[in-house]
Amino acid sequence: MFYEIRRYQIRPGRREEWVSFIEEVIIPFQESKGVNVIASFIDEEDPDGYVWMRRFADEAERERLYAAVYQSERWQQEIGPRVETLMFREKIQVTRAVPTSASGLR
Repeated sequence: MFYEIRRYQIRPGRREEWVSFIEEVIIPFQESKGVNVIASFIDEEDPDGYVWMRRFADEAERERLYAAVYQSERWQQEIGPRVETLMFREKIQVTRAVPTSASGLR
């Protein structure tokens, strides 16, 4: 099992709009496809920073769920284009983290 911690840089002044969109549209859509979304955060020190976490059993599951989400017609026609207007895709930072034996997230 591993976690994917994703940090996004939202376009200036649009973070509130982004949070509404991700929490009302993106997260429910991804969860409907089987993605396990663990957390959603705003960056207290960066007015345009946003972080979220997803959990995957293994790489095969991640690949299967990525395909289900990102190759879907709804993502390609509706959700993906709106994402492009709200965030800087080229600034996405992704960390894959495996919890240690003492972690509460095991």
